[in-house]
Amino acid sequence: MSVKVTQPSDNEIRLVRVFAAPPELVFAAHTRAEYLKQWWGRGNPLDVEIDLRVGGTYRFVEHAPDGELYAFRGEFRELEPPGRIVQTFEFEGMPGHVAVETLTLEAHDGGTLMTSTTWFDSKEDRDGMLETGMVEGTEQSFAALDKMLAAAG
Repeated sequence: MSVKVTQPSDNEIRLVRVFAAPPELVFAAHTRAEYLKQWWGRGNPLDVEIDLRVGGTYRFVEHAPDGELYAFRGEFRELEPPGRIVQTFEFEGMPGHVAVETLTLEAHDGGTLMTSTTWFDSKEDRDGMLETGMVEGTEQSFAALDKMLAAAG
């Protein structure tokens, strides 16, 4: 199953995808370190620090196959299990470019319809994210998530 990627405005990227698991499990996959380590970052080894509460922070460090480390961080602004997460997102390699992600999860045909909308400060930031290979990386991460959800379900 592939992700549908759209650009609803000059400052947004929207990802829509269905997962074959209930919203509770998909929410847990996005918020629990033991699950995130299995799929986020395309399934590469991942260090996860997460303080799951409004105002809490997270930090992920992906260990890429070439030996490089890629760190990402953010703060949780809203948490409404199992249907909504609003958080900031910043790649530490480009400090100061902070996006706001809104993730919604809805029951859909025995699975979960996930919609993720990311708001950027500028069209340039949005386009820069798209140019990083984000779509391909997202597809790889979601394939790893599919495997994790099947094993956990």
